[in-house]
Amino acid sequence: MEAARTVKDVSPHEFVKAYAAHLKRSGHVELPEWTDLVKTATFKELAPYDPDWYYIRAASMARKIYLRGGLGVGAFRRIYGGSKRNGSRPPHFCKSSGAIARHILQQLQTMKIVEIDAKGGRKITSSGRRDLDQVAGRITLTH
Repeated sequence: MEAARTVKDVSPHEFVKAYAAHLKRSGHVELPEWTDLVKTATFKELAPYDPDWYYIRAASMARKIYLRGGLGVGAFRRIYGGSKRNGSRPPHFCKSSGAIARHILQQLQTMKIVEIDAKGGRKITSSGRRDLDQVAGRITLTH
């Protein structure tokens, strides 16, 4: 008999896809009306092509809080930031949108997956940890 699998045991890509599908199926995540209009950062040139990008970002953020608590809006702005292309001038690092990160964290809080950490940022709740581990356990071993 194998031990129960946690988020750390599965591929990040597979887990984020599976957890995004779980969030979409659960119906607890309310999509804001601006999801089809917004760019994810000022340095982006286009909005996301994937219509489910919001669920994927929420799943990715939940995974990051699971692995390393104490992350807040500012940390997620850095994590999802990237290089701003300035045409013929050199590119520079830019942060991503804070409103998207804030909105997702508030959604995860209402779902009782994350809670505010006394030391700053957010941390995963015990029910959130169980929820993420259940999804990780359902991912089949491909190799």
